[in-house]
Amino acid sequence: MSLLYMIIAFLVAIGLLVAVHEFGHYWVARRSGVKILCFSIGFGQTLWSKRFGTDQTEFVIAAIPLGGYVKMLDEREAPVAPEEQHRAFNRQSLGVRSAIVLAGPLFNLVLAVSIYTLVYMIGLTGTKAVIGEVTPGGLAEQAGFRSGYQVVAVDGREVLRWESVIQATLSKLLDQELIAYRVLDKTGTESLLYLDMRHLTLDDISEGQFFSVAGFWPRYPPLPAQLGEVVVGSPAAEAGLQVGDVIVAVNHEPISTWKQWSGVIAAHPESPMLVRIRRGEQLITLTVTPARTESGEGRIGVRPQRAEIPAEYLITERHAPWTALWLSLEKTVDLSVLTLRVMYKMLTLQLSTRNISGPITIANYAGQSAQTGVISFLMFLGLISLSLGIINLLPIPLLDGGHLLLYFIEWVKGSPVSETAQVWLYKIGLTFIVLLMTLAIFNDIDRFFR
Repeated sequence: MSLLYMIIAFLVAIGLLVAVHEFGHYWVARRSGVKILCFSIGFGQTLWSKRFGTDQTEFVIAAIPLGGYVKMLDEREAPVAPEEQHRAFNRQSLGVRSAIVLAGPLFNLVLAVSIYTLVYMIGLTGTKAVIGEVTPGGLAEQAGFRSGYQVVAVDGREVLRWESVIQATLSKLLDQELIAYRVLDKTGTESLLYLDMRHLTLDDISEGQFFSVAGFWPRYPPLPAQLGEVVVGSPAAEAGLQVGDVIVAVNHEPISTWKQWSGVIAAHPESPMLVRIRRGEQLITLTVTPARTESGEGRIGVRPQRAEIPAEYLITERHAPWTALWLSLEKTVDLSVLTLRVMYKMLTLQLSTRNISGPITIANYAGQSAQTGVISFLMFLGLISLSLGIINLLPIPLLDGGHLLLYFIEWVKGSPVSETAQVWLYKIGLTFIVLLMTLAIFNDIDRFFR
């Protein structure tokens, strides 16, 4: 069922985002008087096609959903009748051609803003930004954070949920090391605390290590030490642990919560441990040897069984339409700037390329968000639509941004770039994209088997 969710959610997400992107090109081209020959969602074998309108434009759904295209009348591709030459794409002004190319990514950005606006209006539910535990001697304790404090703002930006705290911290992390958190104590007294985040990296956040590095943890009800997922090929799977197993003891020490269990695992890399589990009515003892991660901690490849979070731990963020629109624009700008900064830091080798994800990871997230609920799936759609718009605006030949770069050069020099130069640029762009996709798929496979 999870695999089915993943496939269906992935196809729906990619199909919708590609359709919106290509519709942007199509809509502006039609309004500019350019004749559209074909509008295709997907590549490869045609699954469905039909012709519509006075121009008999062919609409196609193809077998490979990882893209699409809008084919326009163009004298560079085939002879055009004299009476239709004014409708050819290559005959349009530089401004019109640029607008047609730019429309695809812009439609993706508009879709992202629309989705975020809708979500803020419906209501976004998450865990309250209340601190549960503070690591003794850690960064947070040294800065003055205490259990029960509620974070209400990060560097002046108000926050309600832990997701907002992490996002606000992330947006500041690339510019500064000392980040200001406005907090309320249990009596409602407000104070401003500064946390030195120089040791926190984007890799830490992507691997879920934000709280362990910061030194404080969200207030959650105790999570039972029950396995909800066992990664294939992991130390846990090799030892014989199964989904549903309840951890009773490790090395004869009783275990009652997931935090106890994960803490023991993290503290004993490459050390065989006797794990007592309850499986149905049986009590079984297994030997598990945690693998050592790059950070030096132990990991065995398990995740907890999901549990319902009581209402008192949650908060719903809901806004009026204009406020929701403003917040969605703010979120879109923040994520766009963050994405570009991350790309720059990757290119300059300041960040690990492990953060690059491919279709497998996207499909996995699509399935997870779809199973979690409509709001989660919408947020996923907004993020992918935003990413698609930004990536397509990069000045890489074959992408929309690459075409815009060629048009800019044409505007500067007063004539189009030669066909020979374009061919070489397209080859360079294709090579870069293939290498990027190869790296993304490699990262996907590495995450799957990690």
